[in-house]
Amino acid sequence: MTSFIEPLAQESTPSIIADKLRQAISHGELKPGAQLGEADLARKLGVSRGPLREGMQRLTQEGLLVSIRNRGLFVIDMTPDDVRDMYLAREAIERAAARRIADGDHEAAGKELLAIVEQMAAAEGDPAAVSELDIAFHERLVQLAGSPRLSRMHATSITETRMCIHALAETYTLSEARIGEHKALAEAIAAGDYLLADDLLMAHMDDAITRLTNR
Repeated sequence: MTSFIEPLAQESTPSIIADKLRQAISHGELKPGAQLGEADLARKLGVSRGPLREGMQRLTQEGLLVSIRNRGLFVIDMTPDDVRDMYLAREAIERAAARRIADGDHEAAGKELLAIVEQMAAAEGDPAAVSELDIAFHERLVQLAGSPRLSRMHATSITETRMCIHALAETYTLSEARIGEHKALAEAIAAGDYLLADDLLMAHMDDAITRLTNR
């Protein structure tokens, strides 16, 4: 397993530290509910506690960490209500991205997304690889909108999505329709059919919520 908690290769900054911790959370190295110890993290990252505290504060503001009085700082737990709320935010961001793409070079965007779908199909049988490509598809979808603000907002919800997938991998990977859902969405985007893409996105998000909350 790749470790994201390791000495930094460049000058330490709160932003770099926050990114390292965000990756560790999203890939399950720092698990939901885990307590963060300053001394241990500072040692593993090779940084002083000042920048570390600033980096952790950024993740607290993003909602990925929570401070509990007289206990310390913890990675959030994703309850079913949290999952639903997170997907509500993701849905809003990705629908906005799809609308922006439809007004631009939607054919090229669709081809890029279809290329990721092809990788997903080739990786079928490797649930971890398919899950990462699933995430890559949605990250690229938002990037293709060319909106830095949408991408920034999307980054936190994608981290939370990864947390859910790692914590509930068996439930999440049961669906056999995942690749087909992504293919249909990419084709709708390539065709510039925003209304269809919008409907497919909402259905896709609803399906993910059902799988991750088992409801």
